[in-house]
Amino acid sequence: MAGMTMAESSKTLEAVPSLDLQRYAGRWYELARYPNRFQKDCAGDTTATYTLRPDGKITVLNECREADGKAKRAKGTAKLASEKGPNSKLKVTFFWPFSGDYWVIALDPEYRWAIVGEPSRKYLWILSRTPRLDERTWQHLMELVRQAGYDPGRLMKTPQKEV
Repeated sequence: MAGMTMAESSKTLEAVPSLDLQRYAGRWYELARYPNRFQKDCAGDTTATYTLRPDGKITVLNECREADGKAKRAKGTAKLASEKGPNSKLKVTFFWPFSGDYWVIALDPEYRWAIVGEPSRKYLWILSRTPRLDERTWQHLMELVRQAGYDPGRLMKTPQKEV
């Protein structure tokens, strides 16, 4: 991993200590991600909307625009990874019985941005409540990505239209 020591990339990934799920709910814009197979058709305008359910689970709606302009949607369900662990570690299922780890590893105190990853560091997403962040905030997020043992150079920026 370029620009990263083995100690950084092999240390255990930490999630934020807790998450206010009410504040986390709502729409997030994907500003960048590690390339992954399940989003390979997404060319931009990618959002994730989280809706709390009465049963304690969260409905996840991921939307994006494909290269040909068509909208693509995927609906899933998130639940706490463990009743005993922090509520910032979720399991998300789009195709039962397969689920993936979804850990909020950094979060703005005002819930303006979030960094989401998972223990193997194969996946990474930078989310924001707005389609853009100022350069100073972006550089701060890149430092947090580095500190978490990820390689910022692998991030693919997600084009977002103005809202």
